[in-house]
Amino acid sequence: MDADQRTSAAIEEHWRASEAGETVAEHAVYAEDAILDYPQSGERFRGRAAIAAQRGGHPAERHFTVLRISGGGDLWVSECVVTYDGVPTYSVSIMRFAGGRVAHETQYFADPFPAPQSRAALAERIPGWTPGDGRAAG
Repeated sequence: MDADQRTSAAIEEHWRASEAGETVAEHAVYAEDAILDYPQSGERFRGRAAIAAQRGGHPAERHFTVLRISGGGDLWVSECVVTYDGVPTYSVSIMRFAGGRVAHETQYFADPFPAPQSRAALAERIPGWTPGDGRAAG
């Protein structure tokens, strides 16, 4: 297994553990001094312990569906649907790795929205996209 395959497997394990509620395994991918940024709220969390604590304190029931993981070297992107109490939100996670662990992650979140009629003649539906849950099949 080469370095990119190991990194991809570590990210897959992160999301699997996130879905399963396995806190230790979920956060094993992070360096001890990792940084997590949420640009939309302006929050920065420093250190694996702070990252785990802020996620552990989330009051909603959460589920994670990974749509795609892509990257190479030290830069990786995960596209996911995170469902909070049954309401889907799209998430893009950009992870920068150093020494085999996430050194810096930036996560963006966006709620699904209906396509405006004004673009109907220009667009086609994403294959596998399901109205209501916002998911697109892989």
